[in-house]
Amino acid sequence: MKLYLVFPPPWTPAMPYLALPVLTGFLRSHGIEVIQRDLNLETYDTVLSRANLEQALNRLHAEFPQGRHRTLPEKIEWAFAEGPHLAAQINTAKDVFRSPAFYEGEKSLAAFSVIMQSLELASLPFHPAQLDFLYYTSTSRGDSSRDLLQGVRDAKHNLFLDLFKRGILADIVRDKPDIVGISIPTEGQMLAAMTLAYLVKQTGLNCHITIGGPHVSMLREQIPHAPRLFDLIDSAVIFDGEEPLLQMAKALESNRDLSHIPNLIYRDAEQICATEPTSPTLPYSHTPAPDFDGLPLERYFVPELVLPLVSAHGCYHGLCAFCNVGYGAGKGFAPMQVEQLIEQITTLQNKYGVRYIFFTDEAMPPRTMRLLSTRLAEIGSPINWCTCARFEKVITSELLQTMARGGCRMVFYGLETASERMVKLIVKGTEGQTVSRILKEGTAAGIWNHTFLFFGFPTETIDDAQDTVNFLYAHQDSIHSAGVGTFVLERYSPVHLDPTRYGVTRIIAKPERDLAIYFDYELESGMDESMAKTVLGHFVNALPDKRFGQYYTHDVHRFLFASHLHAQGKPYPVWLTSGG
Repeated sequence: MKLYLVFPPPWTPAMPYLALPVLTGFLRSHGIEVIQRDLNLETYDTVLSRANLEQALNRLHAEFPQGRHRTLPEKIEWAFAEGPHLAAQINTAKDVFRSPAFYEGEKSLAAFSVIMQSLELASLPFHPAQLDFLYYTSTSRGDSSRDLLQGVRDAKHNLFLDLFKRGILADIVRDKPDIVGISIPTEGQMLAAMTLAYLVKQTGLNCHITIGGPHVSMLREQIPHAPRLFDLIDSAVIFDGEEPLLQMAKALESNRDLSHIPNLIYRDAEQICATEPTSPTLPYSHTPAPDFDGLPLERYFVPELVLPLVSAHGCYHGLCAFCNVGYGAGKGFAPMQVEQLIEQITTLQNKYGVRYIFFTDEAMPPRTMRLLSTRLAEIGSPINWCTCARFEKVITSELLQTMARGGCRMVFYGLETASERMVKLIVKGTEGQTVSRILKEGTAAGIWNHTFLFFGFPTETIDDAQDTVNFLYAHQDSIHSAGVGTFVLERYSPVHLDPTRYGVTRIIAKPERDLAIYFDYELESGMDESMAKTVLGHFVNALPDKRFGQYYTHDVHRFLFASHLHAQGKPYPVWLTSGG
């Protein structure tokens, strides 16, 4: 029995996505043959190649023949003027991102400019579709099954269609897998995922196509009511995929039906069936280390290998009103024993030579941070690491110092808001004094502080938003970077499940958006979505420019930049000042 596990674009190609190595490690430990493909990385590597950029230019020349009396669109004129230079420089630019030259500001900034402009050039033949370093803007909505079914066939606007035909599809046909599994963490990856499924179906291969991942879990009630999706796929796995995929492999090998497999939506003849859903129950005490074998680890767009790990399943707080942790299946929290975590780190070090670990936890508990950093310090701080955390009172100066000695270089904190009223309404469970202290003490310990925040939670006023802005500027010497956005009402979040409690008078569900996980809404008071975006725009426009913005493109790049500065004994630049 052979499984093909695929991670589709778009996702910043800075490190592997953890789901595939976790599934691969589990399935291989049970004797299943697994081929894992980071199609996201492969897509960016192919799009950002001389051959592809020259092909894009040829397509544009064919569509817009240059003539003496013809006026070309401005972007096409730009492409014809700059395209040959970009095609000649793109491989060198990628090499800079994959080498220590990344840390040389002027050199990596020039490389970053070539990469971003090359993505724009490569996207022009598919206009208005656009692939950038983080997202793909499509003409097809990812939250509409009708749009997806049309989009997978749209050669004029679907950038992925020809790429997959020329690349991974031939490999899948050659390898003849029994199961093709596609992991879909976000709505933005739906088009690419379904395009691959469509192409595999078109080959006539006798294989079972299944999808899974966080986005699929959030759509568990919608997928059975979108039967035409099953023209592209055979099943959908919700929640953890380890046991369902293992049981699926055994069932297909012995020609048994799928009705006994939990957490599965599948087609049986013309009927869409759903087996009994169970809450996520990953048995961390018996989980093997993630297996990254087969992934092209040297091709990620980073100067040094960074690998993801997780120390727990779920969130120990699990109460924030904007968050759908658990995807509506209950809170649930299962931490890994620290010694097992140390064993996994050691395994990854010995096997791949990795020196940078990115913990992708929802929020690492203070106890884990203490035990982990103490143990790492005892064995000589063999890695640099970062993690997400909450502003908890028990995070003391002493703990932060211990974390720094144990290799912690960056912590991502969910600030969300500094308005006391909004903190209570969101059920964040933090206090302003604690937040202030931890930011200052973390900076003193040599840890890069990254904060997440957003404007526009229901009933938030301009004054509430100003409280947050005032807090940021009052702590500008201890915040080194931030992720800023606006509130989105997400399926299965407390706001979605109990809207009136939070001042939402109406959730607008549009029938044509049958796969929606984000919703428009109406409020009884406070800033609406439009005003929140205006506030965000004013705030962002007032931010000082960063001289070397490429270091801040993705959290992985920030983490490496912080680690590099720490190793050089240089101070961290702060977010609300220019330069850096």
